[in-house]
Amino acid sequence: MSHLHQPRRRRALVALGALPLLAAGCGFQLRGPRPLPFDTIYLGMYEYSELAAAIRRQIKAGSTTRVVARQEDAAVRLEVLADAKEKAILALNTQGRVREYQLRKRFSFRLVDRNGQEVIAPNEILLRRDLAFDDSQVLAKEQEEILLYRDMQGDLVQQLMRRLSAARMPDAPPKP
Repeated sequence: MSHLHQPRRRRALVALGALPLLAAGCGFQLRGPRPLPFDTIYLGMYEYSELAAAIRRQIKAGSTTRVVARQEDAAVRLEVLADAKEKAILALNTQGRVREYQLRKRFSFRLVDRNGQEVIAPNEILLRRDLAFDDSQVLAKEQEEILLYRDMQGDLVQQLMRRLSAARMPDAPPKP
């Protein structure tokens, strides 16, 4: 190796080594686990759905909160008010065929404690993705649609976890 390339390589290595220090110095921090303000939660949804499994996994991985099978055992319960996938036409080509769709995922929920008090009022998460469509690639576009819905579900779970972690538990009612 020539002597001309060594100083350039050293500068690159020093710059690469300084990058984590600069990132840490500006306050950058990786997103860590979000502690939830309750010990147990009951998911008021079909327990074998993909969404319920994803929420359960995220709660287990990111907090000490346990998902329980019976709502009587839970400090709070997640009530799903709506969970819908929608597909709307955005654009047509000159022949009147669909050129672009918009995929939507709408999820409405509320969080209630064991006394029936609302911890989180009815809330909605709406996600949208645009999908270009081509008649000659129907199978590929169907697979892309499935992947976009899966991506939307991941975003939905992340948003739900942020909202759950921001919940404020009501004060316990005084005992008679």
